[in-house]
Amino acid sequence: MSIIKRGSVGSVIAFALLAGISTAPAYAQPASAVSADDPEPVGTAPPMEPEESDLVDATDPEPEPEETIPPGKPGDTTNGEYCGPTQAVYIPKTKGTKYHKGVGPTNANYNGTSRTARSTFTSEVTGEVGVSVTAGLTTSIDAMIAKIEAKYEVALSVKLTAKMGNQISVDTPPKTTTNARYGIYRLKNTGTSYKIYSNCKTSAAKTITSYTPMKVGWALWEG
Repeated sequence: MSIIKRGSVGSVIAFALLAGISTAPAYAQPASAVSADDPEPVGTAPPMEPEESDLVDATDPEPEPEETIPPGKPGDTTNGEYCGPTQAVYIPKTKGTKYHKGVGPTNANYNGTSRTARSTFTSEVTGEVGVSVTAGLTTSIDAMIAKIEAKYEVALSVKLTAKMGNQISVDTPPKTTTNARYGIYRLKNTGTSYKIYSNCKTSAAKTITSYTPMKVGWALWEG
C-alpha cells in the first residue's frame, strides 16, 4: 500500500490508512463518509473553483458624503421629484451551487491493495473564511446576506472558522486514491446592486457575484 501526501511543512493534515479489515468485494461507486460535520458525498473530481477574475474579499462600501439638496422647499430638484435620502439596493437573482474553500493543504491516501481500506484524516490547521464578491456592491455585506437568506431560505454567515482537530473517516476502494481537504462551503449567488438617489434617479445596475460561508466541512474525492 502506498501513501501520497500533499502540503507544505508546518501546515499539514494528519491521516492514517487502515487496510485489510474488510472482506467486502471491490466497488466502483463513491464511498460513504463519517464526520462530526454533515459531509458532502465523495466526488470523482476536485471541488470547483470560482471563475470570476475580479473576486475580492468583501468589505462594506465607504459611506458617501451627504447629498446637497438645492435651495427651496424639501424635494425641489431639477425634475421636481424627491425620493428621500440615497438608498443602496441589492436584489438576489440566481442561486448557485456550493463551492469549497480549503483551509490548509489537500492530502491524499492511495490504497494499493486488492481490498477496501479505511482512511482517516484529521485537520491540524485553523483558519477563517469570509465573503468574497465582485466589484460594485452598494449595500453592506450584512444587508446582502439578509436578502439572500430571505429569498432562498438558507442560513449564511459573514465568516466561519474551520478548526484544528476535526476528523473524518472514509472507505478507499482498491487501487484508488482518496483526496481530502478541510475548509468552508460557500454559496454562490448572482444579483444586482445600484443606488436610488434623492431625485429618484438610479445609478447603473451592476451584476454582483458573491460567495458566502454556509458551513464547515470536508471536501472528499476519489481519483
